[in-house]
Amino acid sequence: MSYRQRLNLFIFLDSCIILMAIFLSLFLVNANFHVLALPVMITSTSILISHHIFSFMFKIYKKAWEYASIGELIIIFKVVTLSIIIAVFAQLLIINEIYFRLLAVTWLLHMLFIGGSRFCWRIYRDNFLNKTDNKKRTLIIGAGSAGTMVARQLLKNNDADLLPVAFIDDDSRKHQLDILGLPVYGGVNRIENAIQNYNIENVIIAIPSLSQKKLNTIFRECAKTKAKTQILPMLEDLITGKIAVTQFRDVQVEDLLGRKPIELDIESISDSITNKIVLVTGAGGSIGSEICRQISKFHPQKLVLLGHSENDIYEIEMELHEKFGHADMEFPTEIADIQDAKKMMDVMNRHHPHVVYHAAAHKHVPLMEYNPEEAVKNNVIGTKNVAEAASWHGVETFVMISTDKAVNPTSVMGATKRLAEMIIQHMNKKSRTKFVAVRFGNVLGSQGSVIPLFKKQIKKGGPLTVTHPDMLRYFMTIPEASRLVIQAGALARGGEIFVLDMGDPVKIVDLARNLIKLSGHSIDDIGIEFTGIRQGEKLFEELLNQNEVHKQHVFPNIYIGKASELYLREIEELLLTFSIIDRKVLRETLLHLANNKGNLIPERAMSVSG
Repeated sequence: MSYRQRLNLFIFLDSCIILMAIFLSLFLVNANFHVLALPVMITSTSILISHHIFSFMFKIYKKAWEYASIGELIIIFKVVTLSIIIAVFAQLLIINEIYFRLLAVTWLLHMLFIGGSRFCWRIYRDNFLNKTDNKKRTLIIGAGSAGTMVARQLLKNNDADLLPVAFIDDDSRKHQLDILGLPVYGGVNRIENAIQNYNIENVIIAIPSLSQKKLNTIFRECAKTKAKTQILPMLEDLITGKIAVTQFRDVQVEDLLGRKPIELDIESISDSITNKIVLVTGAGGSIGSEICRQISKFHPQKLVLLGHSENDIYEIEMELHEKFGHADMEFPTEIADIQDAKKMMDVMNRHHPHVVYHAAAHKHVPLMEYNPEEAVKNNVIGTKNVAEAASWHGVETFVMISTDKAVNPTSVMGATKRLAEMIIQHMNKKSRTKFVAVRFGNVLGSQGSVIPLFKKQIKKGGPLTVTHPDMLRYFMTIPEASRLVIQAGALARGGEIFVLDMGDPVKIVDLARNLIKLSGHSIDDIGIEFTGIRQGEKLFEELLNQNEVHKQHVFPNIYIGKASELYLREIEELLLTFSIIDRKVLRETLLHLANNKGNLIPERAMSVSG
């Protein structure tokens, strides 16, 4: 039906409704039509004309009545009331008398018939056109403005595959009330009961201001059931129109482990990066590539991408060109091995960077236990090569990415990273370059981390392998870690070991359970298998040892560790002899030295590896 046809139909129907309301009101007030012929004609004419005029003014004929709500009802009230007021003035001016009873009953009937005619289509659509047989019964967590918006959108959208049936809200004033015809069942502690009683298949968390702690509480309650749990999209995505309010996303591990957004000191970061030349080693890795993304937002003059894997470097180069190529930035690539000292000198000489972020490293704990000499080559010698090249060519700031495993290390990887820290701190003492290191724990989703492993195991049907039920780890998202690394670089004065506040540690077994649930499976279906602690692993990690603890923050979420004793002579001795040391003895020597006990290499260390 065209707009003109629809308009003519509404005008005709409204005219019939008005006349019917007037003549029915005559009958109800027992009025004599012959006596009131003139007042009736005046009333009918004035109401008919004024109703259509006000309907056009308030655009009542343009409303989509299948979606009618309180707003439309208020507009109808205004149109009807103003029409009756015009009739009052018409009676007063023409016959000098007002028939209040007739007008009052006419107003009631007018309101009833016009409103009823409009809302009957909404009622028909909701009750007969909306097919709910194949829709998933849905519980909405949060009966505030966001939750009611979600419910309204789902109720009016016939194509949606979710059917809201109830709310959960901790506001006790809403309990036992109905919102949009849906009951508010109770607080978060009643989620499990609500899911059982209403046969819920889907749960939608619709609280934009939800804290991470509260989200964990809600998710734990939902995890007791088989219902799928989803969350409202981010508000900025809704506001910008990227996604609709009904495009819910699954709850991610990052949601459960994340913290409040970190506020950065944009001015200090801009001063250290904008229009500067920046070099990132390991630029193709998970941390290095994210550092590149974050740095590019501050518009450096040139961002040098250095890495060993040509495919990874190619991918980050293409991504940065696509996102930031219009900003007049250069992204030169260097396929190089940090173990090649001459190549590091050549790279520094060609680009003369102002800032270096050193993210290249071997970080896989079990693999480095079996290949300690490779850990020494990459993590210690590689760091030394890059640091010396940076110092020689006058780099302003050198930021090394370290790890919590460098604290009281029990693994080869942690030990080599601790030795690399010592080299960095020593370089700071003899160079004009400001050398600093940044420590943080596990990064969610990074290459070689536990999250991708768990996801692969879930995809294969399980079980998930966890080394020990009490294994604890610190976790941080890749963007969060990268932003704090850049902030630490801006705070650098030289010689510091910056420690990122990782929040509370998380049990790996809890992480495994959450991932299973988030993937839509049950723990019984997938299973969790404990394999035992591997060589070099600790039950829990530390960010500072007792000698390094410095409680005061230098910036929100960033500490500075106190300097500890350095063993540069012993490290130099180790680097001259490590290639002829037996692997087992090399591991012992690395741990001995990294734990601040000096380089007491026993004679058997000099035996040639078999």
